[in-house]
Amino acid sequence: MQELIVNELRKEKNIFPETEIKTIVPVSGGSIHKSWHIELKNGKHFFAKTTAKEKFEMLKFEVQCLEELTKFANKELLEIPHPISIKQLNQFSILLLPWLDLRNRNQTNLGKGLAMLHKNSENNNQEKFGWPNDGFIGSNLQKGGWMKNWGEFFVEFRLKPQLSLAAKQGKINGDFQRFLGKVISFLNQHDPKPALVHGDLWGGNVATNKNNKGILFDPASYWADKEVDIAMTYLFGGFTNDFYNAYNEISPQSELAIKRIDIYNLYHLINHANIFGGSYINQSLLMMKKLNLYLS
Repeated sequence: MQELIVNELRKEKNIFPETEIKTIVPVSGGSIHKSWHIELKNGKHFFAKTTAKEKFEMLKFEVQCLEELTKFANKELLEIPHPISIKQLNQFSILLLPWLDLRNRNQTNLGKGLAMLHKNSENNNQEKFGWPNDGFIGSNLQKGGWMKNWGEFFVEFRLKPQLSLAAKQGKINGDFQRFLGKVISFLNQHDPKPALVHGDLWGGNVATNKNNKGILFDPASYWADKEVDIAMTYLFGGFTNDFYNAYNEISPQSELAIKRIDIYNLYHLINHANIFGGSYINQSLLMMKKLNLYLS
């Protein structure tokens, strides 16, 4: 694969006009795309994602999210990788990004940076929830579109599409209309401002650099209740007390926020059930049962 990538990139003089490629080394990471560390003979380093030619739209969505997040990020606290080039080549698609020295250090600036991003976007929001086009959450579709009502948006554009896919695959079946109606009513008691969110905020999609600046990558962004990001940080772990304390200093979480965590994480659990199956199916069913009782 390395040789194929090198041969294709050598044809793209606008990507690497200065010098020749020295090495391309695989990087461990996600399950959807292949990742690479590219070093040039002049000493410069880059990060590349490659995927099937027909999955070009997934890379385009990632670029769109990174560019939108950059608009609202405090550069002193948070680093968002800037897309250098995106190409649909003869045999694969590729996204080229700066090479970032990822560390796992103090998460104070990561927490502050995320809070500032949420706050800045809330103050310049779209006055509606959603995203202008279809995107992706993992390998599954994340439905695009807009609504002004948060409860209805989260059900119609997030939970319902995942439940429909699960039913189609024979993983989760049932009549969930009454349950989804409860979710809408409960979320509408909250009435949040639209904020730009990362959208897939688990520990594998964040880091810090050597200067302790926070780094966000691999987003699945949309305009939402900012609590969806914080909720997901609890789903798979990886976030420290430094992160939460710093976030809450700028954007304190209300006492009722904890009651919405399971609702927001249900979206990701069903998505994982649809992609991976296994225990995620039972986790999704148990979560819906728990919420059904709680929301009664």
